[in-house]
Amino acid sequence: MEPSRQIFLEQHRELSRRYFLRFGAVGIAAMRASPLLAEIDSSSPIYREAVAAIESWLTPQDDFQDVSRGRPKPHTLDASRRAEVGLTRDTWKLEVVADPEHPAELRHPLSESLGTAFDFAALMRMAETRRVRFTKLMTCLNIGCPLGNGIWEGVPMRDVLWKTQPQKDLRRVIYFGYHNDDPAQRFRSSLPVGRVLEDPFGMPPVILCYKLNGEFLTPERGGPVRVVVPEAYGFKSIKWLTHLYLSNNHAANDTYAEQNNDVDSPLKTFCETLSVPRSIKANEPFAVTGYAQVGISGLQRVEVSIQNKSVTRDQEQRDDDAENEDSANALDWTAATILPPPKQWGGSLPDNRIPEGTIGFDSSGEPKSWPIRLSKAHWAILLPGLPAGTYVFRSRTVDQNGAVQPMPRPFRKSGRAHVEQVSLEVTS
Repeated sequence: MEPSRQIFLEQHRELSRRYFLRFGAVGIAAMRASPLLAEIDSSSPIYREAVAAIESWLTPQDDFQDVSRGRPKPHTLDASRRAEVGLTRDTWKLEVVADPEHPAELRHPLSESLGTAFDFAALMRMAETRRVRFTKLMTCLNIGCPLGNGIWEGVPMRDVLWKTQPQKDLRRVIYFGYHNDDPAQRFRSSLPVGRVLEDPFGMPPVILCYKLNGEFLTPERGGPVRVVVPEAYGFKSIKWLTHLYLSNNHAANDTYAEQNNDVDSPLKTFCETLSVPRSIKANEPFAVTGYAQVGISGLQRVEVSIQNKSVTRDQEQRDDDAENEDSANALDWTAATILPPPKQWGGSLPDNRIPEGTIGFDSSGEPKSWPIRLSKAHWAILLPGLPAGTYVFRSRTVDQNGAVQPMPRPFRKSGRAHVEQVSLEVTS
């Protein structure tokens, strides 16, 4: 028997044993009589069909979810209007100037008035030697599911920043994009200049991005140029970039900060389901699949738990309080399988090949480690048949530091982390 198959069977039997022991003598008798202890493994058609139906690892541009702002949203402008306001590659220009309210000292600002604004042709010349590619899962701070996973390409923001020859009083970079020339609609983000100039802990650089999955950004994805901050939630990666303000202000002045959000919270590690049957026949095995957002602390494993809601009142209370760490740890958890790198990456990549030079991949296009931080992984598990009843299914991550979801940052305004609960009915 193959080692991977043996591991799966041991995992499956342990889940079966622990689950049915919770039902006392009746549960034990059911387990002994159950055919589920037979050779049910990852070669099961049920399991294979569930895994085959999982979304692609990379998301095509047109399939990203959109949470754009604006009245009208800038990407909905017609082609002539986009050209008029600088939202095409032929007309785009970027001003990199001192913050009017807290100015840094610059020798050579890049501005429209001086005729020195940075344009797309200059960006492409810089890209010939300074191009960077990396994978990133784009996630909104206050929305549960990620918007899409892609390979983002651009040049480091710092390379453009240095063209202004800053001299002193530079502590923060404030940036915003086109929003209908309406100050009330302006959406700002900012970063400490140290993060722009240096990449901590092996992170990719902050980039001025012009391509996604090898194709130029569409207007809906923020083209012609947007910011992408690798470790941050989506509000830091603003679209339709037009301005960088180099500032002596020490504090974040992000639009999101005005809405009681934690604007310095990087991507968390968490998981949720993609496919779980809501109605199952008794004593028939079933498969569950899901995704994990791999945050800055990486991903060690995904665990699942299934609980019969009708067992006891104490367990029902524990179910209602599942986000409490002590209550969640009192449940029985077992490891799901984190799926390996896919054979088909998705994302409409030419020849299904990861672009050369993508950070985290070798010269043959294979990942150097898996799962990849700041991206996503898929997981799956085959579960045993259950007696009739109402159940709650949960999944959670354990990161590389051993922190169990929703820890170490359980707070809502710093990104999604709560443990998902899915109800399902097992019918006789």
